[in-house]
Amino acid sequence: MTTGLPKTDKKNPRFHFDIYTILEGAQELYFGHETQVNVNLVETIKMYGKDGQALEKCYLSPTKRRGIERRCLLWSPVSNGELLGDKQKCGIPKTCADPKCPICSTYGALDPGSKTLIGRVSHGGGVAVQDIYPIEKQRAMHPAMIVNQKEETPQPYKRQYNQPGILYPVYNHALSLTDNEFAAVAYAFLDSLPRIGAGNPKGIAIAESDEVPLLVLDRYLVPQKKRPIISPAIVDPQAAIAEFKRLGNFEDNDGNYIQENHFERWIGNLALTKLQEYSTSFVDAVLQA
Repeated sequence: MTTGLPKTDKKNPRFHFDIYTILEGAQELYFGHETQVNVNLVETIKMYGKDGQALEKCYLSPTKRRGIERRCLLWSPVSNGELLGDKQKCGIPKTCADPKCPICSTYGALDPGSKTLIGRVSHGGGVAVQDIYPIEKQRAMHPAMIVNQKEETPQPYKRQYNQPGILYPVYNHALSLTDNEFAAVAYAFLDSLPRIGAGNPKGIAIAESDEVPLLVLDRYLVPQKKRPIISPAIVDPQAAIAEFKRLGNFEDNDGNYIQENHFERWIGNLALTKLQEYSTSFVDAVLQA
C-alpha cells in the first residue's frame, strides 16, 4: 500500500521537523477530561518521582492540542470570505482526505470505505513540571442546565482548574514534510496557543527565561544533537528550564543557529522568528492566494 502522497522534486524536498517548547499557563486553565457528579475534572497523571515519591501532575493532553491545532486550520479565514475548512469541504469528523488539502495532508484523514491519509504530525509531552494539584471552584450554573422552561432552576456545579504558572514541556514532530507543508503546521502551532482550553478562560504562552523564548525548532534528514525533552520526574521549574536549555544548546552556539550535515536547529528568538516566517508563508500561499 502506497502513501498516496504526490511526489516532490529537488526544488521542494521533504524534511523532518521538530518543535520543542515549554508552555506556561497565564491563568487558571480548564482542559476538560471527564465529569463526576456535578464536577468537571481536568486530566492528571499519576507517577513516581526519581526518589520513589508518588506524584500527581496536571496534564496538557497532546491529543487535545492536536485537535485544537486542526480546528485552527479549519477555521482560518480565506481571502474570498470563506473559512479554509469550508473551501476544502473538510471538517470534523467528515474530513476530505484530499492529499492536496493543507490540513488532511499533514494531520491525516479518514474517509470511511474510500481513502485514508496517515497523519505526519504527532504530538508529545504535556506532563506539568510542578506537582501542583488542580483547584476546584463552584460555578453558578452548568450550560447544559439552561433550558427554555421557566420553572427549571439552574443547578450549581464545580469545575477543576490547572493553576496559573504551571510549566508544560510539549513537543510536535513532523515526518517527511516539505517547507510548504510544514508552514501549515507552524501556523497551527502558533495560532492554537491562545485558544488552548475548554470554555473560558483560554490560552497559554511560550515560557521565557532571561527574556528568551524556551523554544527549539529542528529541520533535518539526520537526527543530530540531543533532543530537549524534559523528564516528567522533574518537579522544580528552574531545574526543568536549565535542562531544556542544556539539551537545546542555548548556551553553546553563536547566533542561536546550528547547522550540521543534514541538520539545522533554530533556538530561542530565532526559532520563534522562523516559525513566524513559516506561518506568514502559509497565509500568503494558502489563505490569501
